[in-house]
Amino acid sequence: MTFDGSQRVFCYYSHLTLRMYVLHLQSISIALARPRFDRNPILRQTYAMEFRTYLRILKRWWWIPVGLVLLTLLFSLVTLKPWRPRPPAYAMSMSFSVGVRPQQLPDQFTYDGYYTALSSEYLIDDFSQIVKGSEFAAAVSRRLADAGIQVAPGQIQGSTQTGELHRILTVTIYDGDPDRLTAIADAVAATMTEDADEFMPRLLEDQGAVYLVDRGGVVPIGPSLKQRLDMPLRLVLALLAGIGLAFLVNYLIPRIYDRDDLEKLGIQVMAEIPR
Repeated sequence: MTFDGSQRVFCYYSHLTLRMYVLHLQSISIALARPRFDRNPILRQTYAMEFRTYLRILKRWWWIPVGLVLLTLLFSLVTLKPWRPRPPAYAMSMSFSVGVRPQQLPDQFTYDGYYTALSSEYLIDDFSQIVKGSEFAAAVSRRLADAGIQVAPGQIQGSTQTGELHRILTVTIYDGDPDRLTAIADAVAATMTEDADEFMPRLLEDQGAVYLVDRGGVVPIGPSLKQRLDMPLRLVLALLAGIGLAFLVNYLIPRIYDRDDLEKLGIQVMAEIPR
């Protein structure tokens, strides 16, 4: 009986697959035959001894992690001053649509609508960077100054954040005074809708348009997650660092503390006097 090339290849891979299956079953049987931790008294005793050794080290040098935690707590109380009331903070978000009006040609079909929608996406990306810039903040500051409200451009720039979602530009402004926040938001909205062509004259001077599609209200802001977890994280890290330092000190100081230390050196202990 003869086999052609394809049949020989099939037989070879079938034999190889069978061998891999047998080796897999053998590995499973070997793993099942290994002694488990709870069935091996030697392993259980070894891990119990190591655990007791760690507990003795922590009991011996307990003052290191405790002292480090207390020092961290004292430093955190001095620097953070959690007993003082936090200054109020407010936020206000507005949504804008930025785009280019399509060119209207009578009795002619053009693809200008498609390219207009495509350019609007790029305009939103560019305008989000413009709103966070210093020139836009200076323009908003001048508009506020005309209304009798003095706000530095740096303060406006530092309290303004932008975001993009579904071809909509979102501008969020933060401030500690709700009345001043409302005035800043109105100046930002007026600068974007009325003076947008000053920042992108080539695209927005003739056919560009910026529309305010949503004007949110003033919302109070509570403490952030970082502020709430700052002190607990410091204490946990101080505790972990103190435990590591305790083990390091125990390793670096060559002293005899109990009979286990002597037995590790090969010295036989005949008797032990308790404290």
